[in-house]
Amino acid sequence: MSNGIPPLRRVLANKMTITFALLGLIIMLFVLVPLAKTIFGSSPGALFDTLMDAEVRGAIWLSIYAALLATVVGAVFGVPLAYILARFDFPGKRTVEGLIDVPIVIPHTAAGIALLFVFGRNFFAGKAFSLVGINFVDSVAGIVIAMLFVSIPFLIDSAKEGFKSVDVRLEKVSRTLGASPWQTFFRVSLPLAWRSILAGNIMMWARGISEFGAVMILAYHPTVASILVADRFEQFGLDYATPVAALLIIVCLAIFIGLRTFVYRGEKA
Repeated sequence: MSNGIPPLRRVLANKMTITFALLGLIIMLFVLVPLAKTIFGSSPGALFDTLMDAEVRGAIWLSIYAALLATVVGAVFGVPLAYILARFDFPGKRTVEGLIDVPIVIPHTAAGIALLFVFGRNFFAGKAFSLVGINFVDSVAGIVIAMLFVSIPFLIDSAKEGFKSVDVRLEKVSRTLGASPWQTFFRVSLPLAWRSILAGNIMMWARGISEFGAVMILAYHPTVASILVADRFEQFGLDYATPVAALLIIVCLAIFIGLRTFVYRGEKA
C-alpha cells in the first residue's frame, strides 16, 4: 500500500480514468470529424478559387466585423450588469439572471421575429432610430443587434463569474485607502477579472459569427457568411457550399484558437 491508497482502489481509479478518457475521446471525435471532413472535403484549388470570390470574402468579413461590433456594444452594457449581479443581492435577481440566458434557449428564428417587432420599420424603436438615419431591417445595424441578442449571455455570464472570483476584501481595502468606486472598479475589480471578461468577449464574438436564424429574419441582406453557405447549398448543392463552409471554419478556428491562447497564456495546461 503506497500513498495511503489500497491497490484495489488505485486500480478502480485508473479504470475510471480510462473510461472517462474514452468517453471524452468519443465526443471529441464527434466534434472534430465533421469539421475535418468539411475542411478537407474541398481541394486546395477549390478553396483558393472560393477565397478569390469577392462575394465570399465580403460575407466572411461582414460576419467578423458585425460580430466584433456586437461584442463591443455587449461589453459596454453587459460588463456593468455582470458586476452588479456578482456583487449585489436584490429582489428579482434570479429573474434577471434567467432573462439574460433566455436568448440561449429560444429558437433564434423566434428571436429574429421578436427583434423585428421592436426594431422593424413600423415599430417604435425602428421609427425612432430611423429619425437619426439608422435602419435595422436589411442593414449592418440589423445584423449587429441580431448577433448581440443571441450572444450577450456568454459575455455576461463569464464576466459575472470573473467578478465573483475577485475577493471583495480587496475592493474594500481600496475604498478605505481613499479610492472612489470608479477607481476601485477600474484599478482593482476589472484588472483582476479581465481574463474571464476577455474569454466571455471571445465566446460572444464567436457565437455572433455563427448566428443564422435571427440574422435571416431581421437582416437577410447584406449577406453574412452563414446565410451565404445556406444560400449556396439550397441553390447549387453540397459541392458548391462546402468550400465556403470550409473557409469560414478555417478562419474561425484560426482566430478563436489564437485569441484563447492569448487569454490563457501563462496558465498551466
